[in-house]
Amino acid sequence: MKIILASKSGVRKQILDKYKVLNDVIPSNVDEDEVKDSLLESGANPELISKNLAEVKSIKVSLKKPDFLVLGADSVISLNNELINKPKTREEALEILKKLNNSTHYLISSVCISKNGAMTWNYTDKSELKMKNLSENQLKTYLKKIKTKTLLSYGVYQIEAGGLELFEKITGNKDSIMGLPIKQILNYIRNYK
Repeated sequence: MKIILASKSGVRKQILDKYKVLNDVIPSNVDEDEVKDSLLESGANPELISKNLAEVKSIKVSLKKPDFLVLGADSVISLNNELINKPKTREEALEILKKLNNSTHYLISSVCISKNGAMTWNYTDKSELKMKNLSENQLKTYLKKIKTKTLLSYGVYQIEAGGLELFEKITGNKDSIMGLPIKQILNYIRNYK
């Protein structure tokens, strides 16, 4: 069964390919900031924001491709139940890393599958990450290793691209941390009728 991935994330596509899930990519191009701002105004917590973004992305593409299962995904960082957004500049990325430095935060990864413009399934996974106590120079050195486009698209750290060095302890599923809780997705697809 072929699914549509409603995401530009190369990492998410790689995970699907690794597990031999046939897929086409059709980015949703959802304005995430607009959705987040609206949800924050209504008092939504980071978990609900992640869930809603995955659903909005999935449904938007599903409306264009109604006969397919469409997979939307989103990951957000929560520090003390505060949403940490993707940086808009390198300077902002450094400030975010300083905020996360020597603390524990959660990476919330949500996925949603839709068909015919309606959600048929969703799942949210929460991983706990404890960042090492790093100097500002160490944080700057790490940021220099990441291309600006990657940094602004995917957030302040990429576990799959050297981000592991920032952490003292990680509790959670690696695929979920990389943005796609694949075991749960595979289970849903196998049982889909």
